Amino acid sequence: MEAHSVRSAKAHLSRLLHDVEAGREVTILRGKRPVARIVPIAEAQRRRFGQMKFSVPDDFDAPIPDEELARWQ
Repeated sequence: MEAHSVRSAKAHLSRLLHDVEAGREVTILRGKRPVARIVPIAEAQRRRFGQMKFSVPDDFDAPIPDEELARWQ
């Protein structure tokens, strides 16, 4: 894994992207502290968002009953 300062990353972004496309990771440092990591998109797509499972009832778009609608007005 390569590490580059922000300044170096800005100056060599095209080369860094080429390296990432080849499967390598690049870390961006602010001073000596890592602040970002550039990874190939295929790796990032493996993560799954929305772990919560839910279902939508068949009548989710049915009109709101008049008594409930009155509470909102």
